[in-house]
Amino acid sequence: MSEALEKHEQEQIIKAKQQKYKPRYNGKIKKRKWEANDNADASAEKTARTEPTERIKKKKCLILLGYSGVNYFGMQRNPGMKTIEEDLFKAMLEAKWINDEGFNQAQMINFQRAARTDKGVSASRQCCSLKLPSEVELEALNKNLPEQIRVFCVKRVTKGFNCKDQCNARTYTYTLPTIALSDHTCENDMKSYRVPQEKIKQMNDILKKFEGTKNFHNFTSRKGFMDPSSKRYIISFECSEPFLSPDDVEFTVIKIKGQSFMMHQIRKMIGLAIAVLRGHTEENTIDKAFSEERLDIPMSPGLGLVLDQVHYDRYNERYGEDGIHEPLTWEKVEPDIKNFADKYIYSTIYKTELEENSMINWLKTLHLHTYDIREEDESPPVEQDNVKTQN
Repeated sequence: MSEALEKHEQEQIIKAKQQKYKPRYNGKIKKRKWEANDNADASAEKTARTEPTERIKKKKCLILLGYSGVNYFGMQRNPGMKTIEEDLFKAMLEAKWINDEGFNQAQMINFQRAARTDKGVSASRQCCSLKLPSEVELEALNKNLPEQIRVFCVKRVTKGFNCKDQCNARTYTYTLPTIALSDHTCENDMKSYRVPQEKIKQMNDILKKFEGTKNFHNFTSRKGFMDPSSKRYIISFECSEPFLSPDDVEFTVIKIKGQSFMMHQIRKMIGLAIAVLRGHTEENTIDKAFSEERLDIPMSPGLGLVLDQVHYDRYNERYGEDGIHEPLTWEKVEPDIKNFADKYIYSTIYKTELEENSMINWLKTLHLHTYDIREEDESPPVEQDNVKTQN
């Protein structure tokens, strides 16, 4: 009896193991509601990503512009500051030359400037390279720009073009009243003074000492003698014949062409040249300034400094006549450039100089400089920059 019962129990256990398991939902797994929704969203997102989006075809271009730097804190964008680039980007956004992404991240449109200009410094032929739509309206851009900034033309350039790296030289001008070349420091003499020809010749002899490859560490800040970037090549440096402004004040223009320049370099070169001409220091101070010693050198006012031209001679030789790209020269828009520069740049220099006497006031500080070795903790006299600024 017990053996029969035990045998029956074993048979029941084997039968239970052999019985197939039936799933709760007859082999079909039901998805929870939230799982189904998530998968649907993911599927829709994937579909959206794979669908082709309409993109505006862009080409690398160069824009030529001019601006008066008065009331601006330089060319380069600087958060919270009024700069030329900030107003340019706002106008390009309004004219639909760039989108929000390009406005907020300049690297997305490969934006680059040919030269950086400091506070108050103007430019008659500045260049910028960036990616733009194939068709842009110049008039639409200019109507959104302040009147003291103007874009003169847009030219198509090669895909890898960089307006800074491929610029082989830059030319600046510095407009100043000829009284700076005299011994006078009275504002009442500025209108009546006329510079003799020998003073222009003497000034040119002094300026010539700066030409060639020199170490200009004394003509900028935060660079040492051993810093390779302190060496710069000056191609030409000369003072022009004098001329009269509309208010009968005699001016002259110092023109300097070089491969590249450092911050404050040109203003310090002109400052030292004027100090030598006026007898505040000997001519050999210029040679001494190229040596390792750190000297106390004055910096001339920023008002008269203008970026006049950026040069692309090597680019023009290679691509200017390839039948695809235009040479980067500006003959067709030169009348527009001259009209703009006369109205917004040079007239402002003449007027501001007469009203504020920035050069005369600076000349009165030249005797405060030692033109000698300056100790590291010794601060030079404060330079008076009479360029008006606003936030």
